[in-house]
Amino acid sequence: MEEYKKISIPFQLDNEILVGLQKLFSYYPHSDIFFKIENGNLVLYLKQLDLSDFKRKIWYVKKIFPQKSEIFDIILNEIEKIKSYGLKGKKRVFVGYNEERKVKDRKKKELERGSYFYAKIHNFSKKNNPLPEEFKNKIIVGDSEEVLKKLPDNCIDLIFTSPPYNFGLEYENHKDGINWNEYFSKLFAIFAECIRVLKYGGRIVVNVQPLFSDYIPIHHIISNFFMRNKLIWKGEIIWEKHNYNCKYTAWGSWKSPSNPYLKYTWEFLEIFSKGTLTHSGSKQLADISADEFKKWVYAKWDIAPERDMRKYGHPAMFPEELAKRVIKLFSYKGDVVLDPFNGVGTTTVVAKKLGRIYLGIDISEEYCRKAEERILREENRLL
Repeated sequence: MEEYKKISIPFQLDNEILVGLQKLFSYYPHSDIFFKIENGNLVLYLKQLDLSDFKRKIWYVKKIFPQKSEIFDIILNEIEKIKSYGLKGKKRVFVGYNEERKVKDRKKKELERGSYFYAKIHNFSKKNNPLPEEFKNKIIVGDSEEVLKKLPDNCIDLIFTSPPYNFGLEYENHKDGINWNEYFSKLFAIFAECIRVLKYGGRIVVNVQPLFSDYIPIHHIISNFFMRNKLIWKGEIIWEKHNYNCKYTAWGSWKSPSNPYLKYTWEFLEIFSKGTLTHSGSKQLADISADEFKKWVYAKWDIAPERDMRKYGHPAMFPEELAKRVIKLFSYKGDVVLDPFNGVGTTTVVAKKLGRIYLGIDISEEYCRKAEERILREENRLL
């Protein structure tokens, strides 16, 4: 029966269990799910199922057969273990859900189309270099463009950063809200150095929120810069903050097509690779769990905003959970992690916690002091 997913469950069956199974499966059409007894084992034939409804039916049947409830828990667990499925209304579809997505000779057609054609021709060296000792596990006060010029080529594994928003926020020792040409000119000068110091196969992840009110798609402008400079666009993650802080309308647009203002509750993480999509490293140094991997490669992350910004005196911090996911998903233990807009040090303190070598740079002496205090607290915790 190739049109069904077959699940074999070795179990000591008796007449009461069989009656309970018949009761449970009587609620569902044969075309969705049914069972057979084959060679003394319970065998499920599964095509599609509303799992929430199935759980309710199991709860009901277990009340009727309380002494035989173990088999129903096993059945539910076996079905929940199946992680590949499609959705059709409320039902999980376990068979045939990806038939429309299958492409014959997919690899051949990818070659014909040309994957990341915009980044194929580059002059990146494949020779990676160690980070000099004087920059390892350091928080440095200074202009990132000038500090990064002191680093050798190809010495950083992962860059994770969130540049100043240019929204007019109150940063310490930084004017936020300058002319956009001036803003991007400086930002791209720093990013050019980031590209240079990034290892072949290294990643840059930029957390950014477009200035919707000014209609400046910062995430697209930044992505275009990296692509023009031959980095491979690896993907985009939506950071869902559930932060409903937008007005519903502007004057003249209430309940009108005149100029409705769209509401956004998320930010973006734009991800780029240098030279190749593969970042080399030892599998033993990958510290991401199977459950974390399966959850985090789904590119919409529900993470609450940082709640301690007032405590640190910084107007635009991202939470440690965001840095944790980026660092574990895109780097190995022992890798070098850089944040050229380190602020009060969220990237660097999480890198420390996760056994990475860190380098944080920020123009604010006060922010760097707070970043070092966070690192010191982490070091004391480990003693």
